[in-house]
Amino acid sequence: MRKISALSTPKIAFAALALTVLLPALAAQDLAAPADERANVMASHMHMSGVRPLHEGDQAKADAIVAAAKKAMEPYRDFHKALADGYEIFLPKVPQKQYHFSNRENGRSARNSFDPGKPTSLLYRKTSDGGYELVGAMYTARVDASEDELNERIPLSIAHWHQHVDFCKAPAGHKAEYFGPHAKYGLLGSIHTKEECDQAGGEFLPHVFGWMVHVYPYESDPSMVWSTMDDDHGHDNMGHSAMPSMGHPDMPGMEH
Repeated sequence: MRKISALSTPKIAFAALALTVLLPALAAQDLAAPADERANVMASHMHMSGVRPLHEGDQAKADAIVAAAKKAMEPYRDFHKALADGYEIFLPKVPQKQYHFSNRENGRSARNSFDPGKPTSLLYRKTSDGGYELVGAMYTARVDASEDELNERIPLSIAHWHQHVDFCKAPAGHKAEYFGPHAKYGLLGSIHTKEECDQAGGEFLPHVFGWMVHVYPYESDPSMVWSTMDDDHGHDNMGHSAMPSMGHPDMPGMEH
């Protein structure tokens, strides 16, 4: 597992600012790229949890979590209810495949405990009438949580957690290099180490927020319930933006 480095509050604030800058341009430029190309670029900036053998009881435990997630989500099919109950839309004005409505208190609680009835984020797709359709939920854990802890929350034989890593902030005057087929900075960039980032005059963030996992209880195909792959269903596909999967930029439980 990667060595964990703590991020300061200013760096977390920068990460939120970076997302605001990156997502709009990528929505216009990079969604036209083939899905496998986007996935390959993002892979070098992703850290996935390990896959463990399926043990007796794993599937039943995962199924129970899916059922609990579905129950927790039901009151929020009307997105107005989510907003009324303290969920906040992350980057609502930025075109996205999937929008995260995130709850600060749930994210804070997720640092040290796991309650499938309290997801950190609710996942919505934008509808043609300007509303939102509920499709899934996101759970989070501390950036330094061990894989044993992740496995205790949701069996790693079933679900795969991920982190966003190795982010190089572009120096002034180089923000255009976040984008395009020869991107240098950010989570679509060619820079992957602090040494490379320092040489390029950037600021290196080894981790941006913490562990995340998504669940889609309404899926009829079991293979899509814990999906992390590119598809056409609006799932949290790693290649659709510079920083997919993110909830509120200051969400407690996502920073460390």
